[in-house]
Amino acid sequence: MFTITPAITSDIAGELETGVRVFVHKTTGEVRSYMDREYFMDLDDETEAIFQQFLKNESADYVEVERWSTRESFEIMADFAEQLEDEPALKKQLISALNRPKPSRHFKYLIDNSGQPREQWFAFKNARQQDHVKEQLELLLEEKRLKSARGSDRES
Repeated sequence: MFTITPAITSDIAGELETGVRVFVHKTTGEVRSYMDREYFMDLDDETEAIFQQFLKNESADYVEVERWSTRESFEIMADFAEQLEDEPALKKQLISALNRPKPSRHFKYLIDNSGQPREQWFAFKNARQQDHVKEQLELLLEEKRLKSARGSDRES
């Protein structure tokens, strides 16, 4: 079994943020990353073929680390806005933006033009993304422990 480290969770979170699909080997913890055609429209055929080969021949030994959903992304934006106690005007604007159509776009516009809170947002979002990755990896390890324990029980 492998050990979850802050470096691993940080690396995976960074990969997910750029639109890359990330897979972790169920036993060794080896991380494999592949560009996703959904995010990289101009992906060359050779790179796509390598990914398809991985899916066909090796993916059963890996688990994919999922990106957070649109709902989860919205919740993170709302959580960030709610904790902005020293920026009451921005807090109010962000909450208002989240209650409009296309909330992500409006939130991003306000954050991109907010100065120092913009850096706070990136740190907040990155920490939450790393927590998200760590939770998924912990579930994978727990699943492996349970399977190992069941296998040991059968042998006795």
